[in-house]
Formats: sequence, structure tokens, C-alpha cells
Amino acid sequence: VIDTGPSRRYGEEMREAISRVTDKPVVKVLLTHHHPDHVLGNQAFADVPIAALEGTTELLREQGDAMAENMYRMVGDWMRGTEVVLPSETLTPGELQVGDHRLQLLALRGHTGADLAVFDETTGVLLAGDIVFYQRALTTPNSPGLDVWLADLDTLQALPFKLLVPGHGPVSDNAQPFEQMRDYLGWLDELMRTSAEQGAEMGEVTQAPIPPRFAGISLTRYELIRSATHLYPKYEAQALSRVDQ
Repeated sequence: VIDTGPSRRYGEEMREAISRVTDKPVVKVLLTHHHPDHVLGNQAFADVPIAALEGTTELLREQGDAMAENMYRMVGDWMRGTEVVLPSETLTPGELQVGDHRLQLLALRGHTGADLAVFDETTGVLLAGDIVFYQRALTTPNSPGLDVWLADLDTLQALPFKLLVPGHGPVSDNAQPFEQMRDYLGWLDELMRTSAEQGAEMGEVTQAPIPPRFAGISLTRYELIRSATHLYPKYEAQALSRVDQ
């Protein structure tokens, strides 16, 4: 199982759905990163090994309770009984054999600083986690930098995948999600860099026009506002000199 969802209830219903598809047991859970929509269903899989990169476990230990509380505030009773369950195993990049499937585990950084992608060499399915968003604006709360993210995209696109499963958005059998991600990240980087060089306030950045080519991508304005709050201070620090030095 790759990721467990945003709540105990979701995880339990996911496990029921799995049982309707196959009578094979769940033998391991792999977490792509620590964000709440991917890990707060862990309770439903607590009887099997839950594995993650070391950095993911540390981030979940540091931020998990606060993220769970925020989810309670947002969706209320859907979160009933949900508690943070930390991974029980630490993953290292490389090959992992699960049944008849040979999985390649890739340690990336662009989305959170600790991001796992899983390439099933047996079938050609690439589970990209949140390194790839498709038709949905990307989120940046823990990103170490858009340049790091772009490098991760190069790593994933070089794999001989036949089917790409984004962390958010529809499954694809071609490179269009990568092209859209690069286009969006490039625009976001240029917007923030140019705005900082011109001395624009953060509020001005959040109200910048959305290019028409991104009109069909969900939540672009909402995520632009969030990305400006996450990233713009770094761009300002690079572009502007301090007056007290």
C-alpha cells in the first residue's frame, strides 16, 4: 500500500476496498512523505510494517500532531479517533522486492525535503507521490526550493515508466504531467524572483494574474497565495540588501 490517506476512517475504508479487490494480505505500507493527507490513515494499517524515509519519520514526529489538529479543525467529525502513528521501519533508496514485484525506491526532496517515489520495474508503474501534481496546483509548505523540485522531475522522467500515478490528479500514460509541472514551477519561480527584484509586497504577488494556460488547473489562486507565504521571503532575502548591515 502506498500512503494511507487523511484519517483513520479513510484508512479503514481503504483497507475494506482492498479486500474487495483481492484476497491477498497487505504486507507493507510505504509512505511517500509526511503530509497529513498521506499518513493519517496509518492506524488502519498498524498491524503491518509501515515504512518511510528517515526524514519523513522525523518530520512526522515534529509536525504530525499539529497537522492532525488542523485537520480536525477543517473537517471535524470525519477525523474522529484519528491519531498520528509513526512509521515502524526506515527505508533506504534502492531495490525492494515485494511478492513478484521489483520496486525501485527513490529518495527525493523537492516537495518536503524527504520525498519517496516508487517505480515498479515489473509493471512500469511510477508512483510519484507529491513530486508530481497534475491538473491541480502544487503545494509548497516544506519545499527546500523550486530548483530542487525541478531536478527531481528530471530524475523521475528519466525512468522507463508506462503509467504515471501523481500524488494528486489523474493517472497518465505520457509525459504531460511532467511538462505541466515544469511549466508551472518555472512560472512560479519567475514570478517570485521578478517581484522580489522589483520590490513588490507579498500581497501584490498573491494577486498576480494567473496565466491562461493554467486556467484549467484546480486551486491555482489558492495555492499561489500559500506559495507566496511559504517561499517569497527567501526570494526577497536573495534580491534585497538589509538596511541594518
